[in-house]
Amino acid sequence: HRTRTTHPPLSLRPFACSLHCIHEPPLSSELFSSCSTLHLSFSPDKEGAEDSGKTAVVFSLKNEVGCLVKALRLFQEKHVNLNHIESRMSKRVPNEVEIFADCSCSKKEFNELLEHLKDHVNIVSFNTPAHVWCVEADEVPWFPMKISELDQCSHRVLMYGSELDADHPGFKDNVYRQRRKYFVEVAMNYKFGQPIPRIEYTEEEVRTWGVVFRELTKLYPTHACKEYLKNLPLLTKHCGYREDNIPQLEDVSLFLRERSGFTVRPVAGYLSPRDFLAGLAYRVFNCTQYVRHSTDPLYTPEPDTCHELLGHVPLLADPKFAQFSQEIGLASLGASDEDVQKLATCYFFTIEFGLCKQDGQLRAYGAGLLSSIGELRHALSEKACVKMFDPKTTCNQECLITTFQEVYFVSESFEEAKEKMREFAKTIKRPFSVYYNPYTQSVDLLKDTRSIEDVVQDLRSDLTTVCDALEKMNTYMGI
Repeated sequence: HRTRTTHPPLSLRPFACSLHCIHEPPLSSELFSSCSTLHLSFSPDKEGAEDSGKTAVVFSLKNEVGCLVKALRLFQEKHVNLNHIESRMSKRVPNEVEIFADCSCSKKEFNELLEHLKDHVNIVSFNTPAHVWCVEADEVPWFPMKISELDQCSHRVLMYGSELDADHPGFKDNVYRQRRKYFVEVAMNYKFGQPIPRIEYTEEEVRTWGVVFRELTKLYPTHACKEYLKNLPLLTKHCGYREDNIPQLEDVSLFLRERSGFTVRPVAGYLSPRDFLAGLAYRVFNCTQYVRHSTDPLYTPEPDTCHELLGHVPLLADPKFAQFSQEIGLASLGASDEDVQKLATCYFFTIEFGLCKQDGQLRAYGAGLLSSIGELRHALSEKACVKMFDPKTTCNQECLITTFQEVYFVSESFEEAKEKMREFAKTIKRPFSVYYNPYTQSVDLLKDTRSIEDVVQDLRSDLTTVCDALEKMNTYMGI
């Protein structure tokens, strides 16, 4: 028996997300005041306003001398602070200009502003994400700009954990199906920033986990990569990885945060590739909490907590592997469906079913292998077909869900796989690049010189620290 891989059939399309947004052509050079982008920063009129936050509105007006000045007066009259303004020629109405205005104000103030604007301009949309406005293509899919917005991704489940297929071992077990509904409720009620609810697992669930844990740990010394073997004892010490105990996600999440900056959050079932990869961009791993059916402990047709905790978590504690995972996620943000499909396939054949070379031997680092007794043995046997990992060709390989893979891909190291994925990510067509800000746990769009300058300033600070360290090594250690 084998464990089906963690995430959904990659041919599934993600659910559409309803947004009040526009999809228009790139910024035009024919803009008033001879400026294509205007950056305005005003000091707030008052501090600490309740429910203050960023909001945005897009409106259009006739392209004539002084039109921008007139529009700005409307904001001034309502005492609304402006963070950022962009403008472009409208394709809806000839001789009109569209204005994107990013504001800082309370919800009440913003609603009053909208009512005021309606009397003077044509409002095209409001609460429009900045990355939707700035696109050069006809459409850029919505993606989370800050970590709290992952709630929207993690709650868009393609198949709930209680809706079992007819061939599922627990399909006819009403007690098991009710238990699965409980896990669905826990995951769907969870929101970013909350502690992950602790689960009181049944004796039957613990026995099932115990069988999987016992059989897999016999294989790890000769089949798992050294990074995995290094972290598994730490998880035993800090998170209660034992044959007679199912670890709690909250303990695992705190452990990962200290080791690599990753966290986990509960999820009810399958996510689309786009939503799952978006979590990785923020170093968040969506993790199931339910246990496979006890009648067949060595097989599961879906991801369960045995697969997540034994397959994924030990390597997510490795900083290099964590960065590799995050970069795949970052590359997916705003990418087309076709490019997300390619990235998901590369994810499948690396983080799920990847092999590496260590001390002249093949070792597994893919979670789908490290949580499947049968396929772990098969992948490292002479019967398996193994090729070098190359994203350009690997992205076209068929992903098999119910049988062993026809081919496995090997890398010399995580670092090599990461460098190859970086080169591959450059081929993805996006009208911007993304930069993860670990301090705010948000994504910055690099689409103009100003946004790039901000990143350069951060890099300059880091390089100054490195240069200072080198000078001290030279002075005090003669190196």
